[in-house]
Amino acid sequence: MNFGLRPMRLDDIAQVAEIEREAFPTTWPPTPFKKELQNRLANYLVTWIPAGQQASALRPSQSGDPVTESRHMLQRLMTGVRGLFSSSPGGHSEAGDFVAGYEGIWFMADEAHVVAIGVKSAYQRMGLGELLMQGGVELSIARRMRSMTLEARVSNAPAHALYEKYGFRKVGVRKSYYADNKEDAVIMTAENILSSAYQEMFESRVEVYRQRRGEVNRILA
Repeated sequence: MNFGLRPMRLDDIAQVAEIEREAFPTTWPPTPFKKELQNRLANYLVTWIPAGQQASALRPSQSGDPVTESRHMLQRLMTGVRGLFSSSPGGHSEAGDFVAGYEGIWFMADEAHVVAIGVKSAYQRMGLGELLMQGGVELSIARRMRSMTLEARVSNAPAHALYEKYGFRKVGVRKSYYADNKEDAVIMTAENILSSAYQEMFESRVEVYRQRRGEVNRILA
């Protein structure tokens, strides 16, 4: 895979704001990303590629990413997921990165809340939403969260399937949650993400992804 995964930086804000406008056109006011990057209770990740290479990364025939709906990693994560993500020195480009997707996560008590996953429309169905989801799970485990939760449109069955793949289950509904058409949101939660059973499942999903998509430079802290 040509894309990498890393924490969002200040110089990514303009591109991430553009993705937010495309993916969530009814969001108002816009997310104050500069403030969010200074928030100790939040993390934002981006999928990126060095500028100028984005055209070569487009693979319209690929499928598999249905999503457009957020200190050193505890010694690279505890035992269950240690070593899942490589972080080669070349993975973190200095400047001029092209950002194709982002995820925002808030951490509250022992629960991680995924507030946004957005991918540019031209780069959907390339596995980037799943890559972001994997990064969000790893960050949540590293921060010792016991569960993760998110909302998705009730009509977005492909997104539900992806989230269920990573252990999320439907636990409720928020009525008229989306401002554009008053559509309900389904609440989905992944419980006990610190358990060995969950981490074994997660590791197996990451391995399948790696075999299908190839190695990815992942730097999460």
